[in-house]
Amino acid sequence: MARKAEPKKEEAKEVKKDPRASGADRGIKTAIEEELAGEVSKISIIKLVDLLMEYAYFARASDVHIDPESGRIRVRVRVDGVMHEAFFFPKELQSEVVTRIKVLSGLRTDEHQAAQDGRFKAPVHEVGYVDVRVSIAPTYYGENAVLRILAEQAQGFTLEALGFEGSDLEKIRKAIKKPFGMILATGPTGSGKTTTLYTIIKQLNMPEVSIITVEDPIEYSIDGIDQIQVNPRTGITFASGLRSVLRQDPNIIMVGEIRDEETAAIAVNAALTGHLLLTTLHTNNAATSLPRLIDMKVEPFLIASTVNVAIGQRLLRRICDDCKEEVTITDEELATIKQVVRPELLGTHKKFFKGKGCVKCDDSGYKSRIGVHEVMDIDDEIREAVMRRANTSEIQKIAIKNGMRPMLEDAFQKALLGETTIEEIVRVVHE
Repeated sequence: MARKAEPKKEEAKEVKKDPRASGADRGIKTAIEEELAGEVSKISIIKLVDLLMEYAYFARASDVHIDPESGRIRVRVRVDGVMHEAFFFPKELQSEVVTRIKVLSGLRTDEHQAAQDGRFKAPVHEVGYVDVRVSIAPTYYGENAVLRILAEQAQGFTLEALGFEGSDLEKIRKAIKKPFGMILATGPTGSGKTTTLYTIIKQLNMPEVSIITVEDPIEYSIDGIDQIQVNPRTGITFASGLRSVLRQDPNIIMVGEIRDEETAAIAVNAALTGHLLLTTLHTNNAATSLPRLIDMKVEPFLIASTVNVAIGQRLLRRICDDCKEEVTITDEELATIKQVVRPELLGTHKKFFKGKGCVKCDDSGYKSRIGVHEVMDIDDEIREAVMRRANTSEIQKIAIKNGMRPMLEDAFQKALLGETTIEEIVRVVHE
């Protein structure tokens, strides 16, 4: 069975790769524009939505935004974290497009004043079906729709592929070998926290351990793991779901996000009572995560006893390999970089890289993204600082003194290696 499945997987990867490289999205864009050029009454909504999802997939978009305006519908796609305008649909199609998405997602078509969430599988030519997560909300000009494309490639990631290396990688490997405690992934929305946790979960997924997750929403289904979807309408919240999970005899628990005091309290107690618990927090960096838990009314001694490691991260656009070139920065640019990067780290470096733009990256100079991280190992000195309620700045200084490489330095190192640009670092990481 395994031997038969293997070639199919490889074949699917090749099929996915080739059309994207050959600019398939441009051909589909032309097909959409031709469909829109006809009479509005003769436009096939089913075909239009299907083409839109194919276009988004081959354009490597993570999200499609269908936003109603006063006299038209604006369609944008997010590629490598940046929004791009794609199409303008006639206003007359708004109700039909949203209704079609609702039908595909199994949502109520007669509800127009409340937000709804769902998911469906979109057919993609020569690829198969792609999972799409749907969020619909009422706006001033009618209902909008945001569609998140859940590419299967995220399930094949390794920690190295996500951008972890050296001592950062070792700290995470050491933390996930512990039988209990907490692993925190921190960062803003869209910084890849959930993907990091999924990658760790995949490494821990073995027959001899029981893994249960509580998520909102479930991003990817993983064989061998029990995944619970948060659903407030049926009484399943992060807190109540986590309580239920503790009665299911798990070894490892993943909680999609700690959003409130109740979830924080239960999560910390679970980590204290013999479970390895992975979760995310919305904070700007790794050091802020510990004071944030104190803000959520978790006792400092509990935080010091349970948190094994805190990971701060962002996603930067990766330079396109097909049009990468070396550049020498000007004195003015060097002066700007010196405001961002410590002089001892910058040294005499004046040569960096950028993408000049080509067909394969749609003239952007970037293709795909890479993570930049800081991994804070919770050692005795940091525990002592937490116990006396030290602020973020002090915890950050202790962590750096004890070997943590700040996110900005990790990003700069990746710029020196030609993986990203200084402009990306300034845009995403520098605060």
